[in-house]
Amino acid sequence: MTTTPPAAPTTVAFHVQAVISFAVSLVAVGLAVAYLPADPWVRAFLALAVLYVVTSAFTLAKCVRDRQESAGVISRVDQARLDRLLAEHDPFKVDA
Repeated sequence: MTTTPPAAPTTVAFHVQAVISFAVSLVAVGLAVAYLPADPWVRAFLALAVLYVVTSAFTLAKCVRDRQESAGVISRVDQARLDRLLAEHDPFKVDA
């Protein structure tokens, strides 16, 4: 009976790196849009587009995570059913 080990959780260092990377990239794009030599309405449009991309990225990441988690639950349920069937199976049982 083999089971797959659970996925290793991310380390604190990786989490901090991801948060810092996200913050730096968002600040960099925000500064680039703010100092863009263009009319204010063009800068506002680009700032709104950046916010839309950020919220869409979070939504996509959540959907991917939810799909992976649900696939893992289904896999565990199937594995539990198979384990139960194998445990209940008696190869030496003689049916009369």
